Amino acid sequence: MPRTNNAPASRRRRKKVMKLAKGYWGSRSKVYTVAKHSVEKGLQYAYRDRKAKKRTFRRLWIVRINAAARINGTTYSKLINAMNQKGLEINRKVLAGLAVENPQAFAEIVKFVSA
Repeated sequence: MPRTNNAPASRRRRKKVMKLAKGYWGSRSKVYTVAKHSVEKGLQYAYRDRKAKKRTFRRLWIVRINAAARINGTTYSKLINAMNQKGLEINRKVLAGLAVENPQAFAEIVKFVSA
């Protein structure tokens, strides 16, 4: 019985990997086996870093809120606690945006929850 290798499917699979490896340096974009390893590792990094990005941005927002809160005479933890006590639900992304772009509005929020 003759040996078969399913060439169309194999070629499609290899082309898909080589397309993903476009722009990689040297043999990482030219040699299939090397490109396959690079692409797999790159996809692992992409998955991991999508999660890390969320953590990084949350840390940035907290730093910004804390800086603006201290300008207004309180701290981050006291501000968040006061907001929870008052039932004011503004997420950290929006609060940090207000702190940077509209300090007067942020000051009003601090005044409202502190009262």
